[in-house]
Amino acid sequence: MGEQTQVKFPQEVIDEYASLGVDLPALFSAGHLGNRMGVQIVEASADRVVGTMPVEGNTQPYGLLHGGASAVLAETLGSVGSMLHGGVSRIAVGVDLNCTHHRGVRSGLVTGVATPVHRGRSTATYEIVITDEQDKRVCTARLTCLLRDVSPKDAENVPGAVTAPAKD
Repeated sequence: MGEQTQVKFPQEVIDEYASLGVDLPALFSAGHLGNRMGVQIVEASADRVVGTMPVEGNTQPYGLLHGGASAVLAETLGSVGSMLHGGVSRIAVGVDLNCTHHRGVRSGLVTGVATPVHRGRSTATYEIVITDEQDKRVCTARLTCLLRDVSPKDAENVPGAVTAPAKD
């Protein structure tokens, strides 16, 4: 489904994570499910995350892009934005995803753009707009993530992750 491209991050963000030994593009890849579906993250910051996904291989029985595939793209992009907002000592855990499907698409590539609606201390909410190659809106989604401290168990799965200090 295509070659994985290098995710684009602001240099100061790359430097912050690199100083902790974290390979940021690898950390914020689309993950196993996203990779299977061909999700490519092409731009990423806490202010805007852009990604693409092929329609081919992600359709329902009528040959249209599966609504669940749109949900995977939306949750991937919103989660990346939430993680970047939360910083190196927090992880984002999705707690609410809402998707409205506006039109069907049968071929090509869809593009999702995630922008923040709310970025707080404990939650982050992103709106994700998914469009087709003619820039017609296919889906509008909203994702809210809980931001929580990285636990030792979380850190085992993230090279260079920083665990939060123990609370008395």
